[in-house]
Amino acid sequence: VTINLPRLGYLAENEADFFSRLEELMQLAKKSLIVKRKTLENLTDRGLYPYSRFYLQSIKDLEGGYWKNHFSTIGIIGMNEAILNLYGSSIADPEGREFAARVLDFMRDRLADFQEETGEIFNLEATPAEGASYRLAKRDLERYPDIRIYNIERYGGDTPYYTNSTHLPVGLTEDLFEALTMQDPLQIRYTGGTVFHGFLGESNPTPEAAKRLVRKIAENFHLPYYTLTPTFSVCPKHGYIAGEHKYCPKCDEELIESFKENAPQGGVKVELQRRQRW
Repeated sequence: VTINLPRLGYLAENEADFFSRLEELMQLAKKSLIVKRKTLENLTDRGLYPYSRFYLQSIKDLEGGYWKNHFSTIGIIGMNEAILNLYGSSIADPEGREFAARVLDFMRDRLADFQEETGEIFNLEATPAEGASYRLAKRDLERYPDIRIYNIERYGGDTPYYTNSTHLPVGLTEDLFEALTMQDPLQIRYTGGTVFHGFLGESNPTPEAAKRLVRKIAENFHLPYYTLTPTFSVCPKHGYIAGEHKYCPKCDEELIESFKENAPQGGVKVELQRRQRW
């Protein structure tokens, strides 16, 4: 279950009201996950998932349920927009990050209570929300036209989306270590899936440089999972090209060489203007 934090931030009158609404939604999420677990156990018992039933039979024999060792997961989306609506700031601001940390701690405490209450295991996840980030933002904007959405306010356009979990907004900083410093205290609070994506921009590190960077991050930060993501472009003819390119530089070289031999200089300029952007 993923909780829509921006709507909570918009509807809440103050921080206390925000946490009261969050508590209510978490209780609802707990009930729905209990129903889902019971339904899944019943369907597995009746043979709907024969392969899972076979491989989980030993768990059933030991624990009394096929899915006993699987987590009931509650995730979040749009912490940045929740802060924007509640306080008018962002998750990049110190007070915004402190609030985000309090929210995650609150949710962890409630999940621990749920485990004691139900005997099942629960975890807190940074929901990827590739589809929900747009769908929820679109629905909220239709229902609450004055709700604040970061990407529209910063970049304009008419395609709203919420920032994933407690991530920084897209394009906020190109400094990898600044992003790591801001994200580290939040990433360590999740008990389920979470990942920090280190966008490297134009750089295309060698294997040795990537190895040194991974070691430096591991030695100086505590976040559990991270990726290194260099920027690249794709040409239909030449494939992957390091860095961001509006036009393929290899295709440009071929065009220029070809027209130097077969056309006047003006023809080269005309042909280059006909290039396609991929």
